[in-house]
Amino acid sequence: MSEHIIEFQNVTKKYPGQIALRDVSFTLPRHKIIGLVGPNGSGKSTLLKLTAGLLHPSNGMVKVNGRKVNRRIAAEVAYLSELDVLYPFYTVEETINFYAGMFADFDEPKAREMLSFMQLDPHKKVKELSKGNRGRLKIILVLARRVPLILMDEPLAGLDPLVRDSIIQSLISYLDLSEQTVIITTHEVSEMEPILDMVVAVQNGRIQGMAEVDEIRSKYGKSLVEWMKETLVS
Repeated sequence: MSEHIIEFQNVTKKYPGQIALRDVSFTLPRHKIIGLVGPNGSGKSTLLKLTAGLLHPSNGMVKVNGRKVNRRIAAEVAYLSELDVLYPFYTVEETINFYAGMFADFDEPKAREMLSFMQLDPHKKVKELSKGNRGRLKIILVLARRVPLILMDEPLAGLDPLVRDSIIQSLISYLDLSEQTVIITTHEVSEMEPILDMVVAVQNGRIQGMAEVDEIRSKYGKSLVEWMKETLVS
């Protein structure tokens, strides 16, 4: 088993008229909650999609678990999109059943336990759920998968503080960091700081800094937000 769960080797990603990532090389360790931070358009979501096999690099190579990423990586990676990808005509219960049928690693008892924890009505249709409850359901669908790598793109975006708090609590309660690694892009840095082990700062398609969150506090005597302000060039 590779020492690192994620490895980028000289990765560039170009879109028409735009370079999203510029010759990026880095590795990320296993069994941690890692935050990807940076301004909009910095390349964070592109990094996640390349790791999930949803995009291909224009140059370079991405590896997960020591193997080059391709479409089949979905068996080892659970990806939470910032977009709303749920079927509106399904009930919550039917959505759980659909995912259980789609992924052999889906832990149905764990999903139902989280439904209770998140106080979601299994008989309610997805289209009847508030934005906050759809956010909760998306989290359940990702955390119920027994995979080594979980990728979450802005899981707290647009949600009110109470919902954000319940989602952060579920991350703490339902992750198995002895088996799993979690990469989260987020703008809610101060709220996420207590659960992050490590942070990667991205800007203009480049990695501007990487650090252990405990080290930022103990060695530099800074909060994560203060470290970001110094690390991300203006």
